[in-house]
Order: sequence, then structure tokens, then C-alpha cells
Amino acid sequence: MTSTSETGADLSNWRNSPFNRWAFRNIDALMPTAPIWAGSAWELPAGQAGALDGFALKAGGQTLSLETVLAATATDGMVVLKSGRVVFETYANGLQAHDRHILMSASKSVVGLLVGALVGQGVLDIAAPVTAYLPEMAGGPYAGATLRQLLDMRAGVQLSIEQQHAYGLASGWEPLAAGETTQGLRAFLAGLQGPAAVHGGPFAYVSANTDLMGWVIERASGRAFSNLVSELLWAPAGAEDDGAVTLDVAGSPRATGGICATVRDFARLGQRVVEDDPMIPTAWIEDIATGGDAEAWRQGEFARAFGGMTMRYRSGWYVIDDAPQVLFAMGIHGQNLFLDRANDIVVAKVSSLNDAIDGRAMGLNHLMFNEIRRLLLS
Repeated sequence: MTSTSETGADLSNWRNSPFNRWAFRNIDALMPTAPIWAGSAWELPAGQAGALDGFALKAGGQTLSLETVLAATATDGMVVLKSGRVVFETYANGLQAHDRHILMSASKSVVGLLVGALVGQGVLDIAAPVTAYLPEMAGGPYAGATLRQLLDMRAGVQLSIEQQHAYGLASGWEPLAAGETTQGLRAFLAGLQGPAAVHGGPFAYVSANTDLMGWVIERASGRAFSNLVSELLWAPAGAEDDGAVTLDVAGSPRATGGICATVRDFARLGQRVVEDDPMIPTAWIEDIATGGDAEAWRQGEFARAFGGMTMRYRSGWYVIDDAPQVLFAMGIHGQNLFLDRANDIVVAKVSSLNDAIDGRAMGLNHLMFNEIRRLLLS
């Protein structure tokens, strides 16, 4: 599963334009996946027609239409919900309503919800050290890190350039060059050597933290990650279509970025969070909204990119405390889920930006959400 001759997309280029427009909605053709089964679909009724007709975003001395913003951010699909009703829906670049699209690191927010469900069931102790579930990690830098520190990106582990390359190969997302081999994510993680890192410091974004959490989830529950997402999130959220998660060569899930979903089901999941649906303990959702460490964020590596906003990172979610509070999930190449819980607004958006991190597009996405919110509350 390394190439698709009809499009030219393969593991060497699948995240770059123009190949990603096809690849992001056809992940199954590039790498192994496990299904995330849907249940009985929760209807998404239509809301107010023309609710966004007055969209006018002022940026860089220009006034941009919604269509211009969507094109400038390489949008493949977007669904906007107000009070659980669809007030806007659009697709581009070949994506259709029932096509899955990779969520990249917005998957971390899904993992955060899954952990909350498992904590509520008593399967996981969020304060426990990783080694309570994975004694294999006792001899390396993750020793002493708690599950909470993994979820909040406050484990002190940093990967060297060589380790980052090996990690990419282990995920199954990178092609193996001549002479290269990999045994997968868990072998990579268990093979990390060295003294325990200092944990609990400033926010430090390391994707391996969430892949390690995926391993913890499967070890503690004795069940496949994909089946747990199906049972505890997808079916209760009323997903209409099956999702998927990418797998490495050993069959382990890429929990940190490999979840794939339709935009409509991405929005449905967000709506359940907005509504404090009992599929996730209410106390867990409130902890996402009110927990976390603002000082750890302020001292962390992403704070400058978000300017002067008062923010935190909790359980895989970014939290903007400027009133009204906004929770959002974010993945590279332009994947976003914005939630305004106070006003019952959800914006699910997937994209195929060429650059993994595009600061201008990121800024436009946030300005776009603010303009959508203004229109829906006017």
C-alpha cells in the first residue's frame, strides 16, 4: 500500500499538494486502517437558510468573502451547526459528504474524549504513571510521566532528529528507504533509552505522547483502540458513516493523528461535546474547559503563534479563555473543530494545505470562526 498510479500519490508525497487532495480522502489506498464503526445515525436537520450570507472578513486591508477564505485555506469540506442544525455545508477538491478525511492531530482531541470515557468507567487512572500500565517504559525517558502529563503535552520527552525520523517510519506514514526497517510504533517507544525526563513543565508538543496513550488505552482495556472509539464515541455520537484509524506495520493504531471521519460526523462529535452528552462524563468536559495550566501554556512553544490570547491545553484540546470561551481541535494541513459551548455553535473543517503548519491559514481559520459566530448571534 505505497502507491496509487492513477493519482501519483504515494507515501513520499501524500501530504503535499496536489496529491493530498486525493490522499487525505483515500487513506485506505496508502496504508492499512482499522474501521471505526458507526451506529444509528443522529439526524442533522437543516437550520436557517442563508445564515452566513452576510459574511465579510476584514483581513490584511481587504474584505474577504467566505468563498475566498475557504479557497485560501484549501478547504475540502466544512459543516457549521447552530443548536444542532446545519446552517452551512460545503465540499471541494473531490470530497463528498460521505467521504472520510484524515483529521491529523485533531485526532488527539478524540483521544482526549476517549480517555475521559475510560476514566469514567474506572478503566484508567489519569493520575497514574505510564509505567503502571506499560512497565516496558520504565527504563527510558517516559519513566515517571503520568497519563495526565501525556494528555496535556507536559511530559518532558523530546525526540532527536534521528528519533523523529525513526518515529515517522514506525508510524507507517513515511516510506522506507533502501536498508531501512521498522517494527512499528510500540517497538520504537519501548526502545527509547536514557534517564527519565523532567515531567510537568511547560507545554511541549510531542506527537509520540498520544501514540503512547493509545498503547496505554489498549493495554488497560484489553481491547482494540478502534473498537473502543466505535463503542464509546462514534455510535453514541450518532455517526452516520464508519470512520477509520491508520495502523502501523504491527497493526497498532496511529492514535495521535490517524483518525479519519466525514466532516458531518466530525461535527456530530463536536455537538455532543457542546451539549455535555453523557457519552463523556460531564466532569471530564468541564475539566477540559476549566482545567489545565495557563502558565504552562504561556511558557510553552505554541504561545507566541497565538499572540496575546489567554489559552490552555487540556486533554488534547486547545482552550481560548477570551469570552465567550472556545474549545478547538487542530491538525496539520488545516484540520479544525471549533466549539462555542456557550452559544451552541460547532464548525468542523477539513483541508489539504500544502504546508503542515501554515500560519496565515491558521489565522484566517480563527478569524473565519469569529465572523461565523458573529453572524449566528446577530
